[in-house]
Amino acid sequence: MTVPAAPRPETRADEAADERIRALRAAVRETIAGNAPALIDLSRRLHAEPETAFEEHRSAALCAELLAAHGFEVTAPAHGLETAFRATAGSGPVTVAIACEYDALPGLGHACGHNLIAAAGVGAALGLAPYADELGLTVRVIGTPAEERGAGKALLLEAGAFDGVDAAMMVHPCPFEMADFRSFALGTLDVVYTGRAAHPSLNPHEGRNAADALTVAQVALGLLRQQLPPQWRVHGITTAAGTAPNAIPDRATATYEIRASAAEDLRELRQRVEDCFRAGALATGCEVTLERPEPDYLDFRGDPELIRLWTANARELGRAEPVERPPFACTDMGNVSHVVPSIHPVLDISGGACGPHEAAFAEAAVSPAAEQALLDGAVGMAWTAADFAASRVPGRPSA
Repeated sequence: MTVPAAPRPETRADEAADERIRALRAAVRETIAGNAPALIDLSRRLHAEPETAFEEHRSAALCAELLAAHGFEVTAPAHGLETAFRATAGSGPVTVAIACEYDALPGLGHACGHNLIAAAGVGAALGLAPYADELGLTVRVIGTPAEERGAGKALLLEAGAFDGVDAAMMVHPCPFEMADFRSFALGTLDVVYTGRAAHPSLNPHEGRNAADALTVAQVALGLLRQQLPPQWRVHGITTAAGTAPNAIPDRATATYEIRASAAEDLRELRQRVEDCFRAGALATGCEVTLERPEPDYLDFRGDPELIRLWTANARELGRAEPVERPPFACTDMGNVSHVVPSIHPVLDISGGACGPHEAAFAEAAVSPAAEQALLDGAVGMAWTAADFAASRVPGRPSA
């Protein structure tokens, strides 16, 4: 008769660790589930009263108040921005930043679903906070205003909001699932032409037509486009070009955006586009002023380890398999990703029926599918943050 060998001590230790991992994982999820009514209420309240870039006073306060009510140390306003906040919990050696966006689109409200981003970020933080020290985590929630216009995260990055952060994350609603999100680099340009007013019949030779300067520039841009690589984009609008047909315009203005697949390409594209506007001034005898109204948005570069952890966790939550797509949008989270290991997964809330910046997507952002994505996003981020910490703190369990 053969007597089975007794389990080795390390085997028993591994089994105990596995059991603890499962227990922590369940506890994080249960904590988020217990806060689900408050998180869904937060999302709906943000959606009901949308606030645009740098005007998100109520939105930021709602997020910060919920975190403070659960023991987070909150600073608001923070890092020199009136509608930014910072909330922290735990004192572990690994710091994970969770970005909460809450700005809305002018005229479209939350047609980009930032109400869900903010609520999911708050939810992930609430799930992690009770176990942060055991997991070796410091949880930092950063309220990030002005993603749609203003590059709030770029300003916060410069102000030190992400200093000392080991990983950063957020989730974004979309018409499909994607783990390895990629974005364009984006630059903006404000153009002002100054000419000389004159009567178009009496003394046209004395005028310098600012509207003509803009027309020349637009023709130059149209010709330039056929020489640009496929992933480079130039698009804009005329915001002023005179007030009456019987007066030669002495002022014309425009706002343009440029996009490229990488920050390095954006610099070259900006030079070529600005030269087109300078050509308009040269051809018409006008003066031109070119200004950058906000920092450039850099291309998002996801961290492979965080993507792998997120993908496994999203799969465990029953989310659809992620698709792969080339860059299709821009985000100031790209600036963060150039400095801190980051992820920006997207979660399907519309089944492909509509996409961001469409009126129908604002309606989708308070649908049952959206609120399930909110909760799944919160759990997925919390698990991913805990797994990341476990990979860096020997002997600490993953959640």
